[in-house]
Order: sequence, then structure tokens, then C-alpha cells
Amino acid sequence: MRVSGPLVVADGMTGAQMYEMVRVGREGLIGEITRIKGDKAYIQVYESTSGISPGDVVEGTGSPLSVELGPGLLGMIYDGIQRPLPVISELIARKAPHRRFFVERGVRVDPLSKSRKYHFTPGDTSGFKLEIGGRVAGGDVIGYVQETSIITHRIMIPPGVRGTLKWVAPEGDYTVEDVVAEVERDGVKIEVKMSHRWPVRIPRPYKVKLEPTEPLATGMRILDTLFPMAKGGTGAIPGGFGTGKTVTLHALAQWSEAKVVIYIGCGERGNEMTEVLERFPKYVDPWTGKPLMDRTILIANTSNMPVSAREASIYVGVTLAEYYRDMGYDVLLVADSTSRWAEALREIGGRLEEMPAEEGYPSYLASRLAEFYERAGRVVAHGNPERVGSVTLIGAVSPPGGDFSEPVTSHTTRFIRVFWALDTKLAYSRHYPAINWLISYSAYVDLVSEWWHKNVDPNWREYRDEAMRILLKEAELQEIVRLIGTESLSEKDKLVLETARLLKDGFLKQNAYDPIDAFSTPQKQFMLLKAVVDLHRKAEELITHGIQASRIREALGRLYTELVKAKFTIPNDELDRIEELRKNILEVLEGLKAEIA
Repeated sequence: MRVSGPLVVADGMTGAQMYEMVRVGREGLIGEITRIKGDKAYIQVYESTSGISPGDVVEGTGSPLSVELGPGLLGMIYDGIQRPLPVISELIARKAPHRRFFVERGVRVDPLSKSRKYHFTPGDTSGFKLEIGGRVAGGDVIGYVQETSIITHRIMIPPGVRGTLKWVAPEGDYTVEDVVAEVERDGVKIEVKMSHRWPVRIPRPYKVKLEPTEPLATGMRILDTLFPMAKGGTGAIPGGFGTGKTVTLHALAQWSEAKVVIYIGCGERGNEMTEVLERFPKYVDPWTGKPLMDRTILIANTSNMPVSAREASIYVGVTLAEYYRDMGYDVLLVADSTSRWAEALREIGGRLEEMPAEEGYPSYLASRLAEFYERAGRVVAHGNPERVGSVTLIGAVSPPGGDFSEPVTSHTTRFIRVFWALDTKLAYSRHYPAINWLISYSAYVDLVSEWWHKNVDPNWREYRDEAMRILLKEAELQEIVRLIGTESLSEKDKLVLETARLLKDGFLKQNAYDPIDAFSTPQKQFMLLKAVVDLHRKAEELITHGIQASRIREALGRLYTELVKAKFTIPNDELDRIEELRKNILEVLEGLKAEIA
């Protein structure tokens, strides 16, 4: 009946369902029903609607927007509705080589290769094996496939399937379409293949949600030490243009201690997404030494692609994350950025003639953000053997002009527990990562403290809190310094300024492109922090004996410079050098105390 941008209105749709997938026009463009009014259906089309006109046919598929789950996902590059871009490129190149860099409308390709064979082994890597004739239900592991050099892919009974296990295929090579098990329920036989489909807007079920108590090591000192993220946690990285959101997300995807990483380029500029697609296949996973793409899925949905597909890409990504979570893996999903996703909601809402709320965003923006972030968590998965997996969600937010009071940022803060605020002033002063330690926060500090105490040092929380106190005190003193200068400050306050400078230069700043400094292990982070805080404590003691802060700085000389440079001169596997440096600093300060005595 009507076409308005990505919105198509069709009549005669009696029997259609909300969120049902449809095919529109002669080219069979993919669309989704977002509103039903009488026998009229309002459809958002995931491709350009150029050439569609009133009178064209709309066909229902009878199923909602779903993703295909099975071996072959890792290492792939998909668009916002799980169409593999390399496969599309090859398909188009065969017909018209000069157009291989364009996604043609109506192109239909399988998300997973139907011809590639995988070596299937019955049972589980733990030795668990289902009994033929026994009762099975969704989540039970029937076998496994070595999907990549890093990830073993567990083949599970799909959620909602239950009954008696009749047989499991013997060890051998199978495609994702081959039947590898059969379940019988009430006399009806259900075939289980290595792949199945799942609606993206419905969260996958789990048995129990657990408290996130284990930190997600990122290798970035300001994140891991001051504002830690937990496995199964939620976080946001808001910041204005040029503050380093994308570089920070790249670093998280590259270095994080997650078994599986899903990177969603949601409405970002094409050149930024191109950089991801070019660089990631060349990276090496720091935890295993294997290619990074062996544990990564990329979803590329740039700003020049249809906005409705941008809205869907977030749900596609989080469904893939839940699938690997159900296998017992820790999954990290980074979305760059949720602001562009919200803008897609705003445009779709405008086409649907919905009543706008603040700044034109739809009134349901908050509930949609809540639905997304609630799908994070550390859970006990359904099925046998028992498995614990997690989905960690981190979204970049791009507030116009760096205004954190705008709707997307303010609503996001209601549903997340880690807030890494990027500061334009820090970025312009070349302090990277430009995370403002005064307004950032993490609600996981208490929960992850036990892990740090057991695995790194029993005094981690004490040192971390003291470093934060120094940084907060320095911010207060800077106000005084701006008014009357440093001369009126006490020697203890001057020491705080000096230590805060040392913390910022020697600990908080980090070079994402330096081979040594790009990634710091938790052990190295603590050793650097301990050296700085112990120096501060000893210097405070000297000040009580009448020694000036400037004299202490002068006495340290070369050692002070070495401590600042230790982050990129001492590798992660030579931590005894940091300890030796710390002891040398304390010896010099002890000698200074002896001189006064």
C-alpha cells in the first residue's frame, strides 16, 4: 500500500504475526513486521526499498527474525541480519566482478556453509556421554566438533526439545545439515542436526544466574585496577568525538580474557569498520598464541547500510553470544555504538508515526536498552554435563558534544554497573586511555576483590583504594592551585600532587600500540601500583621528619624516571625487575632519612 524509506505498509495480511519475517517485492527483500493494525502490517525492511512500489507482493515466512547457530560461526564477518559478507562478495563477483564490493538487494546466502564437513565426536570433552534410551532435554551435550584451533564447539540438544534419546551418530565427518541424533517424544521422532535456528529477540534459557565474581582481565591498567569489569557484567564507554572509544573497544576485543569475542560495528563510519576488518585477521590471541579470528565473530553494519538492519544487529550479536555461553564459554560482546542503534530506533519510530519522547527518541528507548543489557550475566547452563558460562556486554555511547545528560547515556547508566567515562580534555592533552577517574565507577570492585586477593596479592584492595584517594585528593588540590598557586600548599599536599602525577604518567597512561605497554597482566599492574604507593608512603614518613617534597623528588633522580618508564621497558614476564626498582627507591629514601637523623 505505501513505502516510506525502510517502512512498507501492506494490507491483506490477516494471519500474520508480530515480528514475523516477510519477503517484499519481486526481489524478495527481507523485512520484519513491527506493527499490525487490522489486516494491515507495518514492515521494516532490512534492505534499500528503492524500486518497491504499491501493488508489489509481500509473502510471510511464518517465523520471526532468527539466526542459524552451529559450527562455522567463528571467524566469520556478517552483516546486521547474519548474512556472511565474504560469501556475498564471492557470489556477486562471479556475476559481475566490478560490483563485488557491493551488497546486492535480495541476495540470499546461508549463514553457515552447508557443504563444509566437521569431525563430530559423540560425548563431551570431559568424558561425559549420554545414554541411548535415556531422557534428554534442551542443553544436553550429544557431541563436539573442533570448530577452530581455540574453540571446541559443543553440539547440544536445542532448547525446547525433550524426550528419549534413540540414537547418536558415530564419530565421523558431517555437515551442519546432517542428522547426528534422534529424540522421540510421545511417538514423534525429532531429528537433531549440528545446527538449529533461534529467534533473536527471545533470550536463550538458562538454569541459574550467578553473581559475577571473577574479573574480566583486559590488560588495561585503569580498567582492571581502578574500575574492574566482571565476567558476566555490563558496562558502557561514553565519550565525545575523538576521545578513543573505538580504539578502547579494539583493545578490549583483542586483549580481553574472554574465550569468544563478538564485535558489532553498529552504525559506525565505514572507514572505522574497514580498519577492524583489515586488522583483526592479522592479530594474534595473546592468551593462546593462535589467530585472533579463531575466537572472534565480526558483525559489520555501517552507517550507510539500512537503519532497520542496524537495529537488528544488536539482537543478532547477543543471541550468538548466548549460544557460546550455553557451551560454557566466557563471551565478550562489544557494541560500537548503542547511540547509533538508538538513532535507528528513532528513525524507525518516526516512520511508524509513533509519539516521540525526549529529543525525538521513542518512549520505549529505556525498555529496549534494559532488554539488551539484561541478557548479560554469568549463568549455569541447562543440560548435562553442568557448565558455567557468561556474557559480558560493553556498549560504546556517542553523546553529541560529549553531553552525558542526553537520553541514551542517561538511560544506559540505569542498567549498567561499570561506567568508563571518556574525557575530551584528557584526550586533547594526549592522555590515553582518556578515561576520567573522577566520574567513572565500577560496582564490581567488592565482588572481584577476593579473586585479586587469591590470585595476585592479599593487599590489592588496600593499594587500589589508596591510589584512588590520592587521585581524588589531587583533584581537590588542583582547585586551590588554580586560585593561589602551589606555594601555599603544605609539603604533604605537594607530595600528593607529585604522586598523582607519577600515577598518571607511570600507571594510568597506556600506549595501545606499544608491544610491551599495550597489555599488562594483573600481576604487572599490581607491581607497578605497589611501587608507586610504597614510594608515597615512605615519602610521607620523610615529610613528617621535615624533609621537603622537592628534596625527595631530587634524591630519587634517575629512579623516578625509571619508574615512569617501567610500563613499557619491563615486560610482563620480568616482574622481578619492578620489585628490584621498588626496593632501590625505598633504599634511597631510607638513606635520606638516615642523613637527617
